[in-house]
Amino acid sequence: MNTSINRVLLTGGAGYVGAVLVPKLLRSGYFVTVIDWYIFGEHIFAPYKSHPRLTQIKGDIRNKRLLEMELKKCDAVIHLACISNDPSFELNPVLGKSINYDATIALVDQAKKLGVKRFIYASSSSVYGVKQETEVVEDLFLEPLTDYSKYKVLCEKYLLANQSNDFVISILRPATICGYSPRLRLDLTVNMLTLQALVNHTITVFGGSQKRPNIHIEDITDLYVKMLEYPAYKIAGRIYNAGFENQTVLQIAKMIKRVLKDKRIQIKITSTQDLRSYKISSAKLQKELKFIPRHRVEKAITDLRDAYMQGKIPEALTNHLYYNVNTLKLLSVG
Repeated sequence: MNTSINRVLLTGGAGYVGAVLVPKLLRSGYFVTVIDWYIFGEHIFAPYKSHPRLTQIKGDIRNKRLLEMELKKCDAVIHLACISNDPSFELNPVLGKSINYDATIALVDQAKKLGVKRFIYASSSSVYGVKQETEVVEDLFLEPLTDYSKYKVLCEKYLLANQSNDFVISILRPATICGYSPRLRLDLTVNMLTLQALVNHTITVFGGSQKRPNIHIEDITDLYVKMLEYPAYKIAGRIYNAGFENQTVLQIAKMIKRVLKDKRIQIKITSTQDLRSYKISSAKLQKELKFIPRHRVEKAITDLRDAYMQGKIPEALTNHLYYNVNTLKLLSVG
């Protein structure tokens, strides 16, 4: 634990990543405050409900008074909150901009003004767009293809412009995250295809040649904890890709079939107009911060299988709570 950082504010902390990250932060000794809508359920941290170092706030990051109150109490911010993925953003672009961009800018301004020492921003590897380069590294020109990605780029630029010795900014560009979480998402490639195989014994692949970079949820959450611990000089004003396995969607489907060892599983390939293909290199993260992932995609598949067999993923292909866009469609969020 970084002795200069004791209290951490997690925006969007009850989401897919936060549900795994918060227990790790608590185990590391941090005081943790979560601000979240809790639209995917208020049970996420039930085992930690009475934890003396966890504060849960059902609130909106667009509420400046709420943010001011909580930012005064914290040393660091891990900013996860956003309308996540392209379909969810496109469902209501005005809402998406108000949270993903406007609220982020206000949060940065307030955090800097109120003396927050460290600000870790969850960007996205989709900011690169489609690249032909073999090594998609952090200093390549950004070509975001969607509004979701464009606002991630704009937020990155604003954050870096506010970097100072007293306000350490660091940006992570995670790959597609995979693996089990108490707040599970099944709209992510590995997770979705694995549950298709487990439930229907059929994996539907649209296209198949598109590359997807992946990172296990245990690794990305370990990295967020470490970003609080690294000396400021190592991460100040730095951007890091975080994704270690670049595979095509068809390769992922074949891996799932191999790992699950179920002869009934069939792979069905369907044509698609969406041939966006993403890949990234995390060599900078490994070289500068010596961060090495401990889990592979195969582990995410077996983790999901075990959770499913234990009854932890009921109504896997029908419950809207596993799918961001489906949940937002059913809610009056604005």
